[in-house]
Amino acid sequence: MKNFLGRVLSTIVGNIATFSIFGLLLFALIIISSISSVKPSVKKGSVLELTFEEPILESSMDQEVSVFSISTPSTFYLDNILKAIENAKTDDNIKGISLKVENFKGGLTQASEVRKALEDFKTSGKFVYSYSNNSTQLSYYINSVADSVFQNPLGGVLLQGMSSEVMFFKNAGDKYGVDFQVIRYGEFKSAVEPYFRTDLSEENKLQLNVMLGDIWNNISKDIAKSRKITDNNFQTITDSLYSYIPEVGKKHRIFDQIIQESEYDDFIFKKLNLETNKSKINSEILAKYTIGVEDYYNTLNSNDNSNKIAVLYASGTITEGDGFDGIQSKTYVKAIREIEKNKNIKALVLRVNSPGGSANASEEILFELSRLKKTMPIVVSFGDVAASGGYYIAQDSDKIFAQPNTITGSIGVFGMIPNAKELVNSFGVTTDVVKTNANADQLKSIFNPLSDDATRLMQKSVVLVYEKFVNHVAKNRKMTFDQVNKIGGGRVWSGTSAKEIGLIDEFGGLNNALAEAAKLAKIESYSTESFPKRKDSFEELMEKIQGNNIKARIQSELGTDAAKIFQELKIMNEQKGIQARMPFEVKIY
Repeated sequence: MKNFLGRVLSTIVGNIATFSIFGLLLFALIIISSISSVKPSVKKGSVLELTFEEPILESSMDQEVSVFSISTPSTFYLDNILKAIENAKTDDNIKGISLKVENFKGGLTQASEVRKALEDFKTSGKFVYSYSNNSTQLSYYINSVADSVFQNPLGGVLLQGMSSEVMFFKNAGDKYGVDFQVIRYGEFKSAVEPYFRTDLSEENKLQLNVMLGDIWNNISKDIAKSRKITDNNFQTITDSLYSYIPEVGKKHRIFDQIIQESEYDDFIFKKLNLETNKSKINSEILAKYTIGVEDYYNTLNSNDNSNKIAVLYASGTITEGDGFDGIQSKTYVKAIREIEKNKNIKALVLRVNSPGGSANASEEILFELSRLKKTMPIVVSFGDVAASGGYYIAQDSDKIFAQPNTITGSIGVFGMIPNAKELVNSFGVTTDVVKTNANADQLKSIFNPLSDDATRLMQKSVVLVYEKFVNHVAKNRKMTFDQVNKIGGGRVWSGTSAKEIGLIDEFGGLNNALAEAAKLAKIESYSTESFPKRKDSFEELMEKIQGNNIKARIQSELGTDAAKIFQELKIMNEQKGIQARMPFEVKIY
């Protein structure tokens, strides 16, 4: 009886505590949303400072609503950054730009777009200077566009080139009794190599070498040109890690001056022609003439033109379902239909940043886009990655833009069903089956191997999906089946190579795609509207608290490591069935 009363009491106390927390969260959200922000202003003779200390988001779909955070969702995106830099070029109040980029948290194509915007800004004759303590390779890629690069005496930059490391699980599967049953189409479709090999295949090494070579060639040429270094000398600097020691880096033209940050601030102070005040230190005066990029953007007038171009942001893994975690097919089908019904929308730009995923979900999204294309132009803009399913959904468009460093292609398909029978048997767990038909236990259980019938069925399904994929590409890119098949087979390409072989049309970013969409829609001025429309942040938060976000619950109960394991298992589970997914992940630091 005492135990029963104790359990009842603890339940009541727990519920009271839970509702108290929810109440506090609700109260905090209401307070935050009710605070009106004061619109910033720009003093004449100011410097625009870029630091990029926060992740670079492209749309609200990149935001993660967390039960551990009640901060106001960001409404500041890459497009806003580019518009701010473009406006500063002709703004008489802005004398120049100061870059303090140390840990750029965006992707390579985002860095490329920012860098191009800065190069365009420099044509105004205004200054661009940069300073860093310790910066990543990608941060230096942006900083190197400056007129002069200033470096902290005890900091450095690790310019080292690019590499890709792939982890393999076959030996672990053999050791613990898991048979990864894999069926794929295309010798380059290496997404499943880690499950049946212990090293890279020759085909995978070839595509990695070509792709990384293309991307590094683009990056290194941009840096070498800005720093007035020959290509050969820059490769020597990179191979020798000269940039890691400031004085050595300066000797080889990576840096112009080695000074402390306060000395750099004094330098900017003088460039702005500010006057010293005996009652204030220079840095205090400089702060009043320094404006961040988000504050600066908020001083600009918004464009509410009645002619609209919809931007459909497709970021993350493609899966079946209805939600805002990645690209869930039902959510995107609804968004496309919403765009079609809006009479003010004259064109669509599909912004893709996805390694692919479910073949079925990709087909669902492409089908809806093909219906939409009958009513308006569709232009595609590729971000860092538009591969496999990410490339698939772009195949009913008028034009495809990508950056030279975009990772794309991967026209290939695979299927995988793990068999963990031996693993569970080793724990003393056995299974038995009663079935009405010969293959009633196939393609769903992880405790038995694929039968010959199931294997043949999977192989046929993979071939059918691959052929459908190739036919979509052939139709959209105006090629023959054989021409696409020759550059398909699951092979991944850089944007540079993709343009050469006809997988994309032009180099350019989101703004180029918008300009092309406006041209095709025959409209001169327009405003943009982003899709899909997310739910109210509090509504999403409550859904996650109620159990929709299993990962967050696992993290809160068992810790970060358990959540990471869950994520890996989730990815493995998502790869059951027919997949159009990129074979590896490439991160550039």
